[in-house]
Amino acid sequence: MEHSKYYYDYDRNDPLRKSPFVSGLVEEDVIDFKFKDEETKLNIDKNSKYKYNEEAIVNELLDYIRGTYGQHYAANDQNIQTLDFIEASHGDGESFARDNILKYTSRYDKKGTARRDIMKILHYAVLLMYFNDKNAQRETYPQ
Repeated sequence: MEHSKYYYDYDRNDPLRKSPFVSGLVEEDVIDFKFKDEETKLNIDKNSKYKYNEEAIVNELLDYIRGTYGQHYAANDQNIQTLDFIEASHGDGESFARDNILKYTSRYDKKGTARRDIMKILHYAVLLMYFNDKNAQRETYPQ
């Protein structure tokens, strides 16, 4: 299959790229997805109950999600995103989130970076949970 040159344009998904749709964004508003230093990256709290550094990863995910809010297409300054239109017009927010999980999982580490793909998968998983909770009975988990 032959693709256009834009298919291979990796920086279109680069969260650090200046958005042509958002004016007035300053350098401090852009989230840095890299750890500040190796010590931070390798520092796992020995007193933590989390063996696999889950707390740091969840915090990194939250930082990533916060950073996406300045990057999405929006109608005027009302923070209305494409997902809002999809949910309002068709009630398809849940399937949209699920399908994007499949999209980023299937292209994992083939375009851009593997870590960014994982962050997108996890972000859409959070959105899927939101729409699932909205549309179904919420489950409880044993503590």
